[in-house]
Amino acid sequence: MHERRHGERLRAAGAGRRHRLVFVDRVLVALAHMRLDLTHAALAELFDVDRCTVTKAIGQIRPLLAARGFANPTGFRLRTLADVFAYAQAEGVCLRLDGTEIQVRRPAAHRPGRRRFVSGKPRQNTHKCTVASDS
Repeated sequence: MHERRHGERLRAAGAGRRHRLVFVDRVLVALAHMRLDLTHAALAELFDVDRCTVTKAIGQIRPLLAARGFANPTGFRLRTLADVFAYAQAEGVCLRLDGTEIQVRRPAAHRPGRRRFVSGKPRQNTHKCTVASDS
């Protein structure tokens, strides 16, 4: 840091804002987000902090975990289902797929999105999701 700054520290040691989440909590937040797919808002409620604090903690911890090997070996994000299948085939992983519908409340009349998420036969408003996992 001294070489990058080309000089001494600009503030005293220990000065500045304190972290609302200690390092262990930041790791837990990042792992809970990546493993359980909890939203930032839900994690903020669990840890009694603001949502932007959770976003910052995940942004700080994710590169550290990736540097230690807790990421896919290719290094790129799997954004589409085709990417997941290609990655699984290249790595020799057997995938299991599960599709489900989660019933949601129908938006009020004359509101945008009222016809969105309507399932076929049961005519319910649902969110559809597909989960891919290995053994």
